[in-house]
Amino acid sequence: MAGHSKWANIKHRKSAQDAKRGKIFTKLIREITVSAKIGGGDAASNPRLRTAIDKALGQNMTRDTIDRAIKRGVGGGDDQNLEEIRYEGYGPNGVAVIVDCLTDNRNRTVSDVRHAFTKMGGNLGTTGSVAFNFNKYGQIYFSSKMDEDTLMEVAIDAGAEDVVRQEDGSFIINTAPESLNVVVDQMIAKGLKPEDSEINMVPMVTVALDDLEDAQTFMKMIDMLEDLDDVQDVYSNAEISEAIGKQL
Repeated sequence: MAGHSKWANIKHRKSAQDAKRGKIFTKLIREITVSAKIGGGDAASNPRLRTAIDKALGQNMTRDTIDRAIKRGVGGGDDQNLEEIRYEGYGPNGVAVIVDCLTDNRNRTVSDVRHAFTKMGGNLGTTGSVAFNFNKYGQIYFSSKMDEDTLMEVAIDAGAEDVVRQEDGSFIINTAPESLNVVVDQMIAKGLKPEDSEINMVPMVTVALDDLEDAQTFMKMIDMLEDLDDVQDVYSNAEISEAIGKQL
């Protein structure tokens, strides 16, 4: 897979999300609850729950809060009837965007998501209109300080599919989604602790946003979408260069 400036984009989004800690906690609790409801409360046998817990711990959520969310999901004590919905559409310059939601009100959610798209010059598409361009991967992030040969050897031995060096020297390790936690655990056991890890929708073809105005409009749209209570994750095939990223 060709490397691009994904790490810079991730860092930009992470820093923006840090400013919305309370909203992030609400979304994480929803994901933990739904994951436990669907796959059970044992993180060892429920990869989705394990990933949600790891994200929550990464945001300094307490174990008590996490345990309560799991109990609500397993015990059926959650009075919200949340359903998972995916929306697909296009942003500035034809960038493909996928929006994953957990909602108890489908009409409210589609209205809010459509508003974010149209306000920023995009448009909501039909189911499958952009998803064909994405593959689902587990992704593990390492900084540029890592030795590439060591990282690749340990990652492949642990069951990773490939290791991609980014333009800024950092690394992304791709795994099958269901193998993400196993690979992370094995790499940590070998003394290689990642910066972060997550399940991601990775585009096969990217769209470069080389114009600063287009990039600003796109990031405003992403921020609007991520700020919606019902939105859990937003994926796109936008490729923003280091130079544009710094200006943003």
